[in-house]
Amino acid sequence: MVPIIYLGETLLNKLELIQEIKDKCGLIGHEATQLVNIFFSELTNALANGDRVRIRGFCSFFIKKYEGYTERNP
Repeated sequence: MVPIIYLGETLLNKLELIQEIKDKCGLIGHEATQLVNIFFSELTNALANGDRVRIRGFCSFFIKKYEGYTERNP
């Protein structure tokens, strides 16, 4: 699964995000790749541990647990 990032009016996939970071922060390719991979890895680990992740001014991520329900098909 390729993450899609909404940045202003632009949708970015992971490779495009790496390119944007590389261009705007003056990093070389593997540094930008490593930065993005660390970000997504830490986000995944935090959510797996049941933590809530907030990025100020952007969004928050959390796993919502709820009881199952019986659905009815009319």
